[in-house]
Amino acid sequence: MVTRGIGASVRIVGIVQARMGSTRLPGKVLRELGGRSVLEWVVRAAREAGTLDELVVATTTEQADDAVVAECRRLGVSWHRGPVDDVLTRFMEALAGRRWDAMMRFTADCPLLDPAVIREAALVFRAVRGLDYLSTALTRTLPRGLDVEIAGRGAMERADAEATGFHRTHVTSYVYSHPDDARLLGLAYQPVAGDLRVTLDTEDDWRLISRVVDGLGDRCLPFGTLVSWLRERPEVCGLNAHVQQKELQDA
Repeated sequence: MVTRGIGASVRIVGIVQARMGSTRLPGKVLRELGGRSVLEWVVRAAREAGTLDELVVATTTEQADDAVVAECRRLGVSWHRGPVDDVLTRFMEALAGRRWDAMMRFTADCPLLDPAVIREAALVFRAVRGLDYLSTALTRTLPRGLDVEIAGRGAMERADAEATGFHRTHVTSYVYSHPDDARLLGLAYQPVAGDLRVTLDTEDDWRLISRVVDGLGDRCLPFGTLVSWLRERPEVCGLNAHVQQKELQDA
């Protein structure tokens, strides 16, 4: 159910990029976490937000990703299969034939997304006319792994026409790397927790996320609850504090 309000005529389609291939942690999107797959955690958070007009999983044509399609069938979520490395093309193909004014991008390695942040991002994007791009990561205040980003149709089509190299892998990076050509808006949150990491790229990330779920249960968490729980447990935060996020050109 989509929550309607200001700017509700702006149709936002959520796209979850998901594939079994991963340099550092193959198969991570279908690991079982608290009784459900990591991908299911992401889909559940997107659905609980109640703000998206459609939700699609964008996976690849690789044989290994037959398993992702099988999970999409089980979850009752739409899917599209496209190129492995040209993720921007994969997204644009997934959007083709759908009615959309903007795209909200998710990655399937972020199981602890907060539906309230998703909902707020969509509300702001719909309310501010003429936005090309909105993100919680232009200035990072949320833990890595909770970020939300939305790109307008015009910005996506321009990126698809002009982007090359690693910008095609990262889907939206061309848009926010050309601020003179786009109207950008960043969302910031308190308490500031940009130093924390709850995305899933390594075994140490898995250890931390598993501890969170063991401690707080199988539910979508308000980001403030998650941050407070982690701040009270520095030994848990330390599990993946050394993990470095890859640079755009290297990921």
